[in-house]
Amino acid sequence: MSEPMKKHDVTKVTLGSILVTLGVVYGDIGTSPLYVMKSVIQGNGGLANVSENFILGALSLVFWTITILTTIKYVFITLNADNKGEGGIFSLYTLVRKRAKWLIIPAMIGGSALLADGMLTPAVTVTSAIEGLELIPQFRDIVGNNQNIIIIIVITILSLVFFIQHFGTDLIGKLFGPIMLIWFSSLAIFGIIGIFNDFTLFRALSPHYGISILFSSDNRAGFFILGSIFLSATGAEALYSDLGHVGKKNIYITWPYVKVCLLLNYFGQGAWVLATKRNGGLANPEAVNPFFQMVPRSFLLFSIIIGTFAAIIASQALISGSFTLVSEAIKLNLFPRLHILYPSNSKGQLYIPTINKVLWVVCIGTVLYLRTSEHMEAAYGLSITVTMLMTTILLFNYLLKKKTPLIVAVSMLVFFSTFESSFFVANMIKFAHGGFIAVLIALILLFVMYIWIKGYYIKMRLLENVSIEDYKEQLNQLHNDKDRPKYTTNLVCLTNSRKPNEIERKILYSILDKRPKKADVYWFVNFEVTDDPYEAKYSANTFGTSYIVKVQIKLGFRVNQQLNVFMRQISNELVESGEIQIQSRSYTILPDRKIGDFRFMLIQEQLSYQTQLNSWETFILKTKLFIKRFTVSPEKWFGLETSDVDVESVPLFIAMENPVILERTSK
Repeated sequence: MSEPMKKHDVTKVTLGSILVTLGVVYGDIGTSPLYVMKSVIQGNGGLANVSENFILGALSLVFWTITILTTIKYVFITLNADNKGEGGIFSLYTLVRKRAKWLIIPAMIGGSALLADGMLTPAVTVTSAIEGLELIPQFRDIVGNNQNIIIIIVITILSLVFFIQHFGTDLIGKLFGPIMLIWFSSLAIFGIIGIFNDFTLFRALSPHYGISILFSSDNRAGFFILGSIFLSATGAEALYSDLGHVGKKNIYITWPYVKVCLLLNYFGQGAWVLATKRNGGLANPEAVNPFFQMVPRSFLLFSIIIGTFAAIIASQALISGSFTLVSEAIKLNLFPRLHILYPSNSKGQLYIPTINKVLWVVCIGTVLYLRTSEHMEAAYGLSITVTMLMTTILLFNYLLKKKTPLIVAVSMLVFFSTFESSFFVANMIKFAHGGFIAVLIALILLFVMYIWIKGYYIKMRLLENVSIEDYKEQLNQLHNDKDRPKYTTNLVCLTNSRKPNEIERKILYSILDKRPKKADVYWFVNFEVTDDPYEAKYSANTFGTSYIVKVQIKLGFRVNQQLNVFMRQISNELVESGEIQIQSRSYTILPDRKIGDFRFMLIQEQLSYQTQLNSWETFILKTKLFIKRFTVSPEKWFGLETSDVDVESVPLFIAMENPVILERTSK
């Protein structure tokens, strides 16, 4: 099943759309209360080292981080940079890429970092939720203080989440909204219960406390406390990425409720911490878990269950978002072609088996390596700061494109880049504590993207195109040659040339020289990925003949490239318009069939040992061709698995100008 050609109207605000928004958009940022305050306190040496000044400062930093990064930057500014209703860093890139070629760099860096750090999200959220079981006496009596049991439960849940991707998530997806509504309401209720311990903490809404704690002796982590504080905003990018699923208005309406629920819970945790400290603390002050410990004992099991469901929903949102991100990167020629499936009727829902396996391996490996949520929190958030910085750069260029006053655009760039750079520097300490996992993955993804786009540029630079007009007579002669058996009725050749009257020389070499291929109609088809996410248009040039057609198909970066389906439509329309002749068939089960058989010719390029390239360009192309061996075949990518396809291998480039010449000798 292909992606829909046009996106549905998601801007209409209804009770259903509000529930969908809660279930789709806020999974990551909505589960942050599970671990943010715990990370802040543990980073300061545990409950024993916590003071009222410290809690006020931490809550102030959380409030202003969510307000500045999420509310102001993403909700108020970035959501307006939508591409026909679609969001995300690659959608933003398509809006500004015509301004400068170098803008592909922040897009690649941001996309790689978003994918990499996002791979840690399922591990940290599910582990944080399941570790709440350690607070239940009956569970502790049965398993004791055995982290291996927690790890087994987490791996089981994660494996199940990744396993069900193959079947689609329509059924459980319908439960996401109501579950997240219960989750956010529970956050607010439990937070209010905690706030009854100390209403004076609302003083923390003043930025004074947040700034002063960075330089206070009460804060043992100093400036690096921002590494833990940043965890409260790690899901901000998802608001923009999921824009196309729910629409701008639904985010505008739901975000205030979500933000209030989050802040009530954070402030409730802070009040509980201070009350616990005043009342003598805990038996084990270093093993503090404010989120679960502030919940009334009778609701603890409920909070663990609903927290686990919320963590699963956050994981599902990450997985689906990764599939979409990779799919867009492929269409933009930034990533190798991978097999994409469409397991349900939901708009835009897709499944990429290779990415699903990689995500599963990384998540399970992270759980086994880091073991506890404390260690995962210490590794989480480093790469996402890079994504936010790259989004800021692209957003600056978008504002310039929209003729925003220069002073406004520059102010936005300086303010947010300074703010985000501070978090990046604070998160650098996480590199040695496991953050290197995300950094390493991001670098691998970035390397693949670089190889892919650079290889494409090298190829397009050196490809030799020829005019179809110059070979029209030869094609006509072959088309009418009665002594040569017909190769196929319709021969379809894919071309990289976007000019309406040109194709690659190697295509004509295959048709005329390598093995003359007689056909009734020669089709030369070029796909162009456009900036409009759901565009689906084509143009056709017949060169005044009925046997040559150059087709230019323009598809948005969210549309699947199903060549077989498109060719049936285009050929039928050209028959109806009289531009090509009816191809009646004697043998068919379709009485009204107007078009004969199709044969698709795909050219598989190989790099010859003698090329005109320097050593670095040769390395890039060899690496790209090596990676291609493990990606989806062209037949599957273009939906031609059940079609008649010929794959021919040709050298990617011509040999050097001075080849070795053999000298003939006598016998």
